[in-house]
Amino acid sequence: MTDPMTAATIPAPHVLAIDDDADMRRLIADYLGENELRVTAVATGADMQKVLARDAVDVIVLDLRLAGEDGMQHAKRLRETSEIPIIIVSGRHDEADRVMGLELGADDYLTKPFSPRELLARVRAVLRRYKTSTEVLPARNDKRRAYRFAGWELNVRTRRLTEPSGKRVELSNGEFNLLEAFCAAPQRVLSRDQLLGLSRLHNAEVYDRSIDVQILRLRRKIEANPSQPAYIKTERGVGYVFATPVEVLH
Repeated sequence: MTDPMTAATIPAPHVLAIDDDADMRRLIADYLGENELRVTAVATGADMQKVLARDAVDVIVLDLRLAGEDGMQHAKRLRETSEIPIIIVSGRHDEADRVMGLELGADDYLTKPFSPRELLARVRAVLRRYKTSTEVLPARNDKRRAYRFAGWELNVRTRRLTEPSGKRVELSNGEFNLLEAFCAAPQRVLSRDQLLGLSRLHNAEVYDRSIDVQILRLRRKIEANPSQPAYIKTERGVGYVFATPVEVLH
């Protein structure tokens, strides 16, 4: 039985929805609100920023097709300035749109029309992944500058990877997030579900098919022999481990 005093002190997760369609805002707010979530629904990017400046937000549901605004730019700025999970919504069925949104760091993607029940399921899934990430890793230190391993350096502030020779290695947003997750938990076995939460990679259908594909891409960029990796090793039936010491630079 839940202690009513304890339940009362735990705030419901806060969902911030941005959509210029008043009916859609009302639908999202009503349905999610009926399912133990706190919802703030706004019509513009400016209103979104006001809410973010005022309140703690756990998940953002962002429509890309706002009247007179570029939702993709909003998503990009959000990811550059915060780690709040983002679910992108669009009326377009264009795969390139979905890929671009996920590359920018979105956690999930919904195409209109969608059922409120599906949105609720995806919001809950994102919240679970982020809860997993906070349980696996120690609290982040905002003063950290970079990670260093075996002569490589991953600069967190500039989002750049430099190989031992000093040459910069280009990483996609997903590859960077995945490598950062590994560097933050070196020599620890991480399951695929944990890596999905830690790196904000989508578990799905569109762009990577699976986290294994993303890891294969990352191995090709940092391993001398990707078929016999020295850094990202597979733990069969469990997940992956970043099998090298990592130094944190401040």
